[in-house]
Amino acid sequence: MYEHDSIKPFEGKDGSKKEQVADMFNQIAHRYDFLNRFLSAGIDVGWRKKAIKQLAGLQPTTLLDVATGTADVALLAKNMLPSLQQITGIDISDGMLELGRKKIADRQLSNSIQLFNGDSEAINFGDASFDAITVAFGVRNFAHLEKGLSEMLRVLKPGGKVVILEFSKPSLPGVRGLYNLYTKTVAPGAGGFIAGNKAAYKYLNDSIQAFPEGNQFVEIMKKCGYVSTYKKPLSLGICTIYCGSKS
Repeated sequence: MYEHDSIKPFEGKDGSKKEQVADMFNQIAHRYDFLNRFLSAGIDVGWRKKAIKQLAGLQPTTLLDVATGTADVALLAKNMLPSLQQITGIDISDGMLELGRKKIADRQLSNSIQLFNGDSEAINFGDASFDAITVAFGVRNFAHLEKGLSEMLRVLKPGGKVVILEFSKPSLPGVRGLYNLYTKTVAPGAGGFIAGNKAAYKYLNDSIQAFPEGNQFVEIMKKCGYVSTYKKPLSLGICTIYCGSKS
């Protein structure tokens, strides 16, 4: 078990991490996309695109988007990877999924992108079901990190690839200081004012601080059975792309 596994959105309240995370995202779903763009000044879209580009050489036909939220990655992947025939997204928040399905329907993509309520630690698909798997800012919310990573490996086809995009901490002292100030103070304040939920954005900071990032996370991926692992820090280390394949 890792420190991040026990970080919950609403400390002192009843419910498992998984239950609290689902409740938190249901509460902020109506403002989630806006806050992502606002708090990152739109840079988060570029991060997602760079993550999806890691799959270009693979030319996958089937993709599983874990912790799909409002389907941002699923929609970008459909646009960026012409080889894709079917995209499946899973998430534990019905509120987020409802918004994601509306975005998909508005783009008339309901036949090729389908969203389901699903748990990353008990993925409801058979072994070797997908060519590729993506997770954007979702692994921090896993209650059992290794279990979630192992489940993704199970449903990945041999030769398939997983791409994980996650927040990390900048290594440069000056940048790191500003980043910590932003995530500890500015983001929770904006979350409270705009979404009416300061706790969700305090959890964002707490989970980032506790997450086993960088080389440590790459080693965890290897421990779970991934091969050809690598990482690509983005924006001075504010977030990182992690990749691994199934032998």
